[in-house]
Amino acid sequence: MTSYAVVIPTLVPDTLADCLAALAAATGPRPEEIVLVDDRTDPEPGPLQHPLSVLGDLRERTTVLGGGGRGPAAARNTGLRAVRAPWTVFLDDDVQVGAHWCDQLAEDLAEASPDTAGVQGVLVVPLPGERRPTDWERGTAGLARAHWVTADMAYRTEVLQQVGGFDERFRRAFREDADLALRVLDSGRRIRQGRRTTRHPVGSASRWASVRRQRGNADDALMRQLHGPDWWGKAVAPRGRIRGHAAITTAGIAACALAATGHGRAATACALGWAAGTAEFARARIAPGPRTRHEVTTVLATSVLIPPTATWHRLAGAWRHRHTPAWQEEATP
Repeated sequence: MTSYAVVIPTLVPDTLADCLAALAAATGPRPEEIVLVDDRTDPEPGPLQHPLSVLGDLRERTTVLGGGGRGPAAARNTGLRAVRAPWTVFLDDDVQVGAHWCDQLAEDLAEASPDTAGVQGVLVVPLPGERRPTDWERGTAGLARAHWVTADMAYRTEVLQQVGGFDERFRRAFREDADLALRVLDSGRRIRQGRRTTRHPVGSASRWASVRRQRGNADDALMRQLHGPDWWGKAVAPRGRIRGHAAITTAGIAACALAATGHGRAATACALGWAAGTAEFARARIAPGPRTRHEVTTVLATSVLIPPTATWHRLAGAWRHRHTPAWQEEATP
């Protein structure tokens, strides 16, 4: 049996206790160690007492480290440095491993060929059966189709150390997993799909969560600098609507500028372009959903805000990372 460690970065949400309880209840070979990285900027021990208590006999194998609030990539690196097992399995603090996860993980690792550096778990995102999913729920469900997500991802510890771990310039839980996977693949190793299953419930979100999510566009700019303009294809990632968002935002800015300078006809044309683009975006998000009053008003409001927000973050990210070399160049001494 190949031994493994589990690393979980966390801000200690309510979901952490369910995550650890599911891990403790799973049948099969137990993790050699569990490294919990508390990434709160000002951690207090109280909120961790209940999550740690659900671990049972795994509590004595669990180490809690401070992450310093530097983001999930840095927190995972903190956990990685403490690992001695040959395999490191990353879990998110809002997932629940399956009842036979440890047995299935053991099979996944035993079947890994020498050139296999990583084995991805199967994510299951439960959606409501009595109604259509909301825009937020559909976005979360996309994780089930994503490649290399660290919600449940096993890597050979030695390989992670060789490629330098996670890039800590990715401060959000976005793209840091794809960046790591591309560096592992470029080193000549393989990453394959395993059979173990992990449940990823849809968490609650505020009305403006989809707007805040647009900060990830800055990480897309960093990915372009590191892996080239074709990184979307390499990472098997959906390209998204950033070009459309930029066009809608440009039309809106142009309408305001033309109106202010007395070019009424041109301003009207640009305003119509902005309105048409915004309406199409909103319709694409509303049509598959439940179309309740709350959902429709939320999507309408955020559809106005998302294009300029996404464009701003993409431009800010491109400027911030404009001098970042490709990762192969960074790795060259």
